[in-house]
Amino acid sequence: MTTTVLPPAPAPARSRTRATLILASLGSFLAALDVVVVATALPVLQRDLGAGLADLEWTINAYNLVFACLMLTGAALGDRFGRRRMYLVGLLVFAAASAAAALSHGPGALITARAVQGAGAAILMPLTLTLISDAFPIGLSR
Repeated sequence: MTTTVLPPAPAPARSRTRATLILASLGSFLAALDVVVVATALPVLQRDLGAGLADLEWTINAYNLVFACLMLTGAALGDRFGRRRMYLVGLLVFAAASAAAALSHGPGALITARAVQGAGAAILMPLTLTLISDAFPIGLSR
């Protein structure tokens, strides 16, 4: 029996790996930063939106709950429909929900926008890791 040895896959261009690292890290950074920013802004949200304590709790929890529940789904969507494509979808959903949250005039609208942000982040976060793993395969020396 003969064994066929396949040549190694070509290494991605250096500029492409850098761009992948920067753009993928951006999504991860935005998803993580969002939690800190909103937690810092809670007193202002309470004053400006007239939000009660339960509203403030749901402002944080809506994001975290949807994010945690949909993270595996986000990774599966990336495997099924393409990681880059779904990463872009997640980034667009996250950005649109961020704009909606910034423009909200009441606690209900803010909580809804935060839940949608969590869905976008649930797509972004797992795909960030897979895109970086694909850009820097094991054994790639530079």
